[in-house]
Amino acid sequence: MNKPYSDIRNTKSQKNILSLFIGTAIFLGGCATNGVTEQQHVANKDDPYEYFNRKMFTFNDHVDDYVAKPISDGYRWITPQFVQTGVYNFFSNLKNINVVINDVLQAKFAQSAHDTGRFALNTTMGLAGFVDVATNVGLEQNDEDFEQTLAVWGVPQGSYLVLPLLGPSTARGLPGAAFDTATNPTSYVGWPVQLIYLLNTRANAEGALKFIDEASLDPYVFTREAFLQWRHNLATDGKFEVSLDFDNELGEDVADSAAKGSDTAVVNKTAPAPHVINTETKNTQPRHELRLLPPPPSKTESK
Repeated sequence: MNKPYSDIRNTKSQKNILSLFIGTAIFLGGCATNGVTEQQHVANKDDPYEYFNRKMFTFNDHVDDYVAKPISDGYRWITPQFVQTGVYNFFSNLKNINVVINDVLQAKFAQSAHDTGRFALNTTMGLAGFVDVATNVGLEQNDEDFEQTLAVWGVPQGSYLVLPLLGPSTARGLPGAAFDTATNPTSYVGWPVQLIYLLNTRANAEGALKFIDEASLDPYVFTREAFLQWRHNLATDGKFEVSLDFDNELGEDVADSAAKGSDTAVVNKTAPAPHVINTETKNTQPRHELRLLPPPPSKTESK
């Protein structure tokens, strides 16, 4: 989604800001409107602004339902799958510029050489990145961004936030997104190219968003827990398992969470447990994978 779930950018120029707002509306997930009562809300130390966040979550959900999803469905209908794959590969290749910069900032010099080689190979032999040649020769995709760099530097995560149109983030994620946007060439290309990127991203996230809508009693909690665990997993290079418990009895989830103060996302036990959504996790095989983005190339075995 891809990562579902998922995907926050902030630009300096007015043109890029406008494209960001519309684009993130296309990217954000179409989760079901929250139907859980206030009594069922469980206090979460990472989410002190839950009341505001839920309002923004519902707003974003409506924007996705009435704007992003219809446009995305049209794009999927008229665009052949091989074209969608090529577009995904192209923008993933451009993202490697950010990855290499953050490799160096995190002192991962061996990985930076790996990612530089991947970018160079796909840009040349892969027809400007439309064909993922590098993965076929063992240069698999890594995922690094400036929020992960800030985590390595010791900056705390801060509060969970859901911003209008921009979706899930954290206090640490806001400056991280601004830095990544400034170093991503996609931020400076023309509006048509940005629109194609955003349409393609939203289209590929459809399966993840549908899963969240169908599998969870409270999509807000499910999305929050999946997002925070996914980000923590990235920041710790896969040392943190990304999973939600599908095995609890449905009737005990809310009561146990309230009694113990846990942050367990409540999931519909009747939903098929084998559903797997693409996650871009690092070095981990979670019991129930939560992949928030469309199926990307797999991660390297070790960072």
